[in-house]
Formats: sequence, C-alpha cells, structure tokens
Amino acid sequence: MRPMRLGLLAALIVAVMAPAVAMAQRLPTSGGGKVPPVSISAQSRKDGMKDAPALLQAAGNPCQLSDARLAGTVAPDKKTGSLGGKVYEIACGEGSVGFIAMANVTGPPVLLSCVLNNYPSDMPAAPPNPCILPTNLDLRPALLAFAKKAKVPCDPDRIRGVGANANNTFYEVSCPDGAGYIVVGASSPLDIAKPATMANCLSYDATDTALKCKLNEPAKRLAAADHLATLANKCEPKDRRYIGLLTDNTEGYEFACSDGKGYIYKINSAGAVAETLDCAKVSAGNCTLTDTRAATAEQAGLYSKLAKNAGSTCVVTKYAIFPTAGDKEVVELVCGDGNGAIGMFPATGKGVVLDCGHALVAGYKCSLGKVDYAGLTADLRKFDKKECTVSSVGQPLKAPDGTIRLEVACSDGLPGYMIQFADPQTPKDAVACSFAGNCVLPTNKKKG
Repeated sequence: MRPMRLGLLAALIVAVMAPAVAMAQRLPTSGGGKVPPVSISAQSRKDGMKDAPALLQAAGNPCQLSDARLAGTVAPDKKTGSLGGKVYEIACGEGSVGFIAMANVTGPPVLLSCVLNNYPSDMPAAPPNPCILPTNLDLRPALLAFAKKAKVPCDPDRIRGVGANANNTFYEVSCPDGAGYIVVGASSPLDIAKPATMANCLSYDATDTALKCKLNEPAKRLAAADHLATLANKCEPKDRRYIGLLTDNTEGYEFACSDGKGYIYKINSAGAVAETLDCAKVSAGNCTLTDTRAATAEQAGLYSKLAKNAGSTCVVTKYAIFPTAGDKEVVELVCGDGNGAIGMFPATGKGVVLDCGHALVAGYKCSLGKVDYAGLTADLRKFDKKECTVSSVGQPLKAPDGTIRLEVACSDGLPGYMIQFADPQTPKDAVACSFAGNCVLPTNKKKG
C-alpha cells in the first residue's frame, strides 16, 4: 500500500476559504467531536450545487448529492504546468462521508475524502482546510460505524486520517486500552457503503513501510495485549512480541512470563484468546523470548512423572505434541534408552503409555525414537506363536466388528501373522497370513 501524501490538494486552495479559517480553532483534533455549525455564503452554496452534478458525473462517483459549496480556486502555475481549477466541498447525505473535489481544466476531478481533511495525518492543533458543510462536520459516527464494520475489536476513542490511493482510503483508530488499527475502505474517496477491512497497527510497527500509526507509541500498543496473558495463564508479562497474522486468520502474540514460562496466544477477530500454546511444547524457534531449554527440561520431567503414573519406566528425554484429542494430551516420547513411545494423558486420572507397535493400533506413529516391536512379539506368545519375532508391521485395518487388525512380519523371513485387537492393549487373536488372506508385507504374501 502506498497512501498518497496529504496536504497537496488542501495547499492549493487559495480563495473563498474565510469560513473554514474562522472554524479552524473549533474543529476537533484527532480525538474528534461534533463541531458547531458555521456560516457558509449563499453564493458559494449556489455555485457548488450548480456545478457538483457534472463534477460527480465526470468523476464517476456514486455520491447522492445533498449539499455542496464552492470552496476555492487554484491559480495556474507556470512552473508546474498546472492550468488551475476550482475546488468544491461535497456532502452526500446524513451518515455518509463527503469529500473535497478539485475540478481541473483538463482531466477528471481529483477527490479527497473529508476524513483526511478533518483528521489530518500530521495531527495539527486544528485542520487547516476542513470540510465545513453541516453533514461533513461530525464524521465520527460514520467513521466509528465503519470501523466496527471492519471488525475493529473495540470502541475507538480517537481517529487520524492516514492517506489514500486510487482504490482505498486509510485512517487510524485507537482503542481506550492503547491498541490501534488501520481501517481500510475499499474506495477513494471513502464510501462507507463499500467493504471495510482493518489491520493491527503492530503489523506496521514491525515492517519497513511508509504507512505508520501515530496515535499511540508502539510499546503502548503492544502492552495493550498484556491482559490476554493474565486471563489465559495468570502470566505476569516480562516481555512481549507481536508475531503477526497466522494462517488460520488469528493473530499471534508471544509472552515471556516473570515465572520463566512462555506462551504463544492466538487471538481471534473478536480480540479473544482462541488458543494458547506453551513454549515448552511448540517446535524449536517459534518462541524467541523464553528460555525454551529450561522450559523443555521441566516439561520432560513432567511427562516422566505422568508416564510413571501410567505404569511406564520411560524417562523422557525428548517429546513432541500431537494435536489435542478431546480432553487428552497425546505426546510422542523418547525414553532414556532411545526407544520411542506414545503417551496419552487425560486432564485427570491415569494416562496410558504405548510402545510404538501398539501405538499404531491407537492410530499414532512414532517418528522420533527407536521403534521396538517386543510388545507385539509378546502378544504372539500369548497365542503360542513362539517361533516369530516381529521385525516389521503393516498398516492397521479396522474390521466390521470394530476391532483393529495389525499385520506383522517375522525376523526369520517366514510368513507372519495378522493380530486382532479389541483395543490397543488387548490382543484377541493371531491368525497366520497363509489363512488371513489379506496380508501385504513382502514375506507374508503367498508365493506363486
């Protein structure tokens, strides 16, 4: 986005501006507010209403004309080659946002939204050339409604015009807590009937762009999110970072807490916490404010305790989190001997730790540690299949009766078995592949 620089059109107005100058001291600053009516000469209004229809038609603008005035003239300028023209203020009815229009001697009119005149980007004590027609004086209601349409998650307390390009108008709003947003109207000049979007000011703070927010300091905008950390995890923020817009259209924030922990919060369009990610559980490199080594070691110790409580001897040295499964936390574990396992830990009560073979029956595959099929070999022994030591497995298959069947191959290269499970820990039967008929592992297929 490249908003055009403001003040160009306003600076060219050289006549018929006495009413505007008289009103300058009473117009709102970036905070905004309703401005008392101002006297406008009957002749300027007559001239404006006479010329405005043709001007709107030439500009191709859909404004429903309700009021207009001749605001000034632009003298020819030999240095720039400008042939000069007339400047008008146009109002488009209650609840709309009008604009200033310069009718050129040649070419289409140039239009500039009143939001940029009445709330100028450089925020002077008073706008130098404001829109003063009655319906253009108090633009706050329309601009705040448009911000709500853009899904700004607060009731803004201040407004600042930012700029425009050929297709969009930009203005900044600030929230009472210090947060800020750029509202983008899909029109130029601003037409509040058109689509509206918004972007967090923090996204502009973090990038090298000419478009910047000025109503609050970046640190204040960032600190406005501290309450989210407190509500979600009782985290007392020590440091904070805006990550940006994420692929699921939430916004990411990272917080380092005073107790040494750290979190990433995903914030939805309503400004609420959609998801909390513990820095001790996310992939390396995602958290930059937290000592993840210490946090990871602490978390590994917790998983060791949970595994022990589940009857496992696994001392966890490494782990990875699977997507949440209901109220259970599912974690791939690497134990001190290098073997992998899958831990399923509910919010309350004992969990379950499965070796990598039985984890397949539960729908999980190990990828971090060594895969040991000793547990499946032990299952075969329960059905007197003593000659087979399991060396590899196939894909689990769900039978019509709801049981799971897992094909296993034997280390001696002879045909293996299809083991039937009632659940991941309870084998029901083991049938030789020569009878099962649906084995696919190379050593289990029928020859010839």
